[in-house]
Amino acid sequence: MSAATQTTGSEQQAGRARDAGLAERVFRIRESGILVVLVLFVAVTTAVRPRFLDASNIQFVLVDTATFALLALGQTMVVIARHVDLSVGSVVGLSAYLSASLFKDHPGISIPVVFLAGLGIGLACGIANGMMVAVGRVPSLVVTLATLYIIRGIDILIVGGNEVDASSLPDSFINISKDTVLGIPVLAIAVAVVIAIGAYYLRTYRSGRDLYAIGSNPDAARLAGLKVGRRVFTAFAVSGAIAGVAGVLWSSQYPTINSTAGTGYELQVVSAVVVGGVAIFGGSGTATGAALGALLLTTINSALYVLGISSFWDQAIWGFLLLVAIALDQTITERLTSALRSRKPRSTRPGATRPGLSGPQTSPQSGTQASPQRSTGTRHE
Repeated sequence: MSAATQTTGSEQQAGRARDAGLAERVFRIRESGILVVLVLFVAVTTAVRPRFLDASNIQFVLVDTATFALLALGQTMVVIARHVDLSVGSVVGLSAYLSASLFKDHPGISIPVVFLAGLGIGLACGIANGMMVAVGRVPSLVVTLATLYIIRGIDILIVGGNEVDASSLPDSFINISKDTVLGIPVLAIAVAVVIAIGAYYLRTYRSGRDLYAIGSNPDAARLAGLKVGRRVFTAFAVSGAIAGVAGVLWSSQYPTINSTAGTGYELQVVSAVVVGGVAIFGGSGTATGAALGALLLTTINSALYVLGISSFWDQAIWGFLLLVAIALDQTITERLTSALRSRKPRSTRPGATRPGLSGPQTSPQSGTQASPQRSTGTRHE
């Protein structure tokens, strides 16, 4: 390989690194913007109602956020790959009732076994979604909208008019959402650790990075040899498993579990993910940003309650934030794409040598500039 080709290759690698750095800085600013909005919202609410920052209210917000943030992690993996999982709310409801019923029907059963049961329920639902999307090539919106109703219907058939109340649950299970360390709920700490692990996986591991490539351009990813079907299937399976675990956590938080458990969670989770900076069209976003989106929406919900504003405004505000987030992501994407295209690599500047072609040379016979000729050297892949 010639020195010119090596130089050109190194310049192209440096250019790609600069482009990746620019994109990363842009989306870090996007996440920082969520924090700024969150701080401003808390400051304004506290100025009007100082009790908003009471320890009990902060703990309530963190515990309530934990379930949403956990669901947002699984949804993030799906949305990054340019899909969506609308069945998570129904999976939460089914897992919540069945896991709570285990305590009622089998007194003395251990808590880890109940969590494994919830994980298994969610995993089965996620595998079903993943098979239809990845293998059957059915659009995920259609598949998960159908399974949303199917799973909810199964839940209603199983539950009927029954319910499980807190009196049939062991205290150690109920205390999962109440135990604190230095005033911080243990559940919130555990979920934060899981979110950090998920963010690290998406950022570092090849299988996680593949989801971004698939979301950016599925056809190009397939042509590049990425295992698109396997990655998409895994994303849905993980999302379902997380929803199953979230259902168990839901049953430890609320005093009554019936067929309405988890209703509407799917749209709230999608809203949190998109508001958190995950592009609805796939290819960008982080698990950390999605968790911040969940925290912001939960904080808004709590603030409206403290301010005495009707809870019906929750959905209106969430919808507005969702539209703003989508519009902002689209604007950022267009401007970022334009900025990257305007960055011409050095190798394409006038007078630079193109790889695979010999540069402008002077003919020793005529003293005139000879036209570039294709190199006859061996090409190295």
